[in-house]
Amino acid sequence: MSSLNSSDLIVDEDQLVAFLADGSKPRSEWRIGTEHEKFAFDPETLRTLGYEGAKGVRALLENLQRYGWVPVLENGNPIALKMPDGANVSLEPGGQIELSGAPLETIHQTCGELTDHLKQVKEVAEDMDISFLGIGYLPKWTLDDIQWMPKGRYKIMREYMPKKGDLGLHMMLATCTVQVNLDYSSEERMVRLFRVALALQPLATALWANSPFRDGEKNGYLSYRSHIWSDTDPDRTGMLPFVFEDGFGFKKYVDYILDMPMYFVYRDSAYIDASGQSFRDFMKGTLPALPGEMPTIKDWEDHMTTAFPEVRLKQYLEMRGADGGPWGNLCALPAFWVGLFYDDQALAEAEAYIADWSIDEMEMLRNAVPKKALQTPFRDGSLQEVAIDVLEIAKGGLRRRARLDHSGNDETSFLNPLTEIARTGVCPAETLLASFNGEWGGKVEPAFEALIY
Repeated sequence: MSSLNSSDLIVDEDQLVAFLADGSKPRSEWRIGTEHEKFAFDPETLRTLGYEGAKGVRALLENLQRYGWVPVLENGNPIALKMPDGANVSLEPGGQIELSGAPLETIHQTCGELTDHLKQVKEVAEDMDISFLGIGYLPKWTLDDIQWMPKGRYKIMREYMPKKGDLGLHMMLATCTVQVNLDYSSEERMVRLFRVALALQPLATALWANSPFRDGEKNGYLSYRSHIWSDTDPDRTGMLPFVFEDGFGFKKYVDYILDMPMYFVYRDSAYIDASGQSFRDFMKGTLPALPGEMPTIKDWEDHMTTAFPEVRLKQYLEMRGADGGPWGNLCALPAFWVGLFYDDQALAEAEAYIADWSIDEMEMLRNAVPKKALQTPFRDGSLQEVAIDVLEIAKGGLRRRARLDHSGNDETSFLNPLTEIARTGVCPAETLLASFNGEWGGKVEPAFEALIY
């Protein structure tokens, strides 16, 4: 159990370090949390849904309550749904629907949860005559065609983001990702996981690259979603080179988050604009947005969610490099990272594999992969060879984990879609582009049918 409560006032930095240390769990309590986003759209017009109306997001959230989901309201509007097991459905700025799964023990369970969720949303979608799209960036329509959802934090971010980069609003309104959250047992293990995760995040981006279109045309990228993060806000994005420095640990990450400008503070059911202000000032009681008030642990948790690096630390680690995509690739993401991280031999092999990679090489991969995916040159070969090697490490980790389903199968089969991508070197976006240049006749509209859940 945590020694800190969400209402505790923060009086010094040691509490923030202790908060991260409280995330440490014994191996028996390690879990897998998956998240995935998808676009809801009207199949007649191919437009994403607004909030109100018979085909709106509000109606979608209300209809999902038939399965036992409990609504979360903001100003009387349902903006999320939750379950007692910790799962929730949330609403992204442009109406993207996100499932944040419960913390589960095996990939079999997480994939089962995902299957059940997609079954529910498809049943509701059929009743409402709407559909869901699995892709990393909306292939058609401009930002002006997408309606903003009624969440207070999004209004603050919407006004602040264009001051820091040109593509932040694209990130908010028109991207979808798939993510997995994994546990650590100690500060030392967190550091080991964080370093491997950052080094290999461009590989994940390449394997899941699935966003080659924008405004009905080719956009020049294979993962445009990944490229967007490079021009969103340099204060809160990127590869975090300090993670590889001697002495990295919970305190260094706390310092990074403290140095990152704030977005907001949540008080009395409302978001207060604190954009650009300092959490360090908040801890001194001198925050301009709330003079005289001190932050709570809940304020710190909120602030941590506004960092957007390639890998993010909370009381667990989040892998953030992958585009949204087809069902099989969603289940493959937790399999990939669990195979590397939840088996000691696999983690040691992954560490050895990246041991002599330089920060410059990792930054090069981060910057080149959105355009070239697995064909990104690396040393004497390409990232495709790295993919084949690392997938073998992950497969070995899953095999040794030996978590079996009812039929006696281990978790390695969930890597099959990735094995084929690595073998051919062809990422999902390149498959889409082949269709666009071929049978789709240079049109993106067929993507709404080809990528439907």
